[in-house]
Amino acid sequence: MDDFRLSHYRSIAVGKPTTLPKEPDSKQLKTEKGLPSFHELLKKNLNENKGVDFSKHAMKRAVHHQINLSAENLERLNEAVRLADQKRLEDTLIIMDDSAFVVNVKNNTVITAMNKNEMKGNVFTNINGAVIV
Repeated sequence: MDDFRLSHYRSIAVGKPTTLPKEPDSKQLKTEKGLPSFHELLKKNLNENKGVDFSKHAMKRAVHHQINLSAENLERLNEAVRLADQKRLEDTLIIMDDSAFVVNVKNNTVITAMNKNEMKGNVFTNINGAVIV
């Protein structure tokens, strides 16, 4: 009878909980043939399908200066960011119609926005490229 009761006991793990593993290093994610892993492809696809974000500062400026951000304009802005990314630009000036946007391409975020009146006589610093659409 004692043997029967002992066989139904389950072990209980004690101790500190383990932490979740960190996101794998991109070098570790390569497959054996040197092709991108599923994780890399998924991350790239998610970034490509996501539209450009606006910082709080850029959003306030766009609203305050009545910059037209229609769906068509946002698509043009996204295309300009894609072109800047292809050229490996980081902080880029994008001039579109009567507006200008400074975009951090790596983060896919508009940092600031201005209309044509603000562009006159302005010096753009801390950018490494420009796209005119």
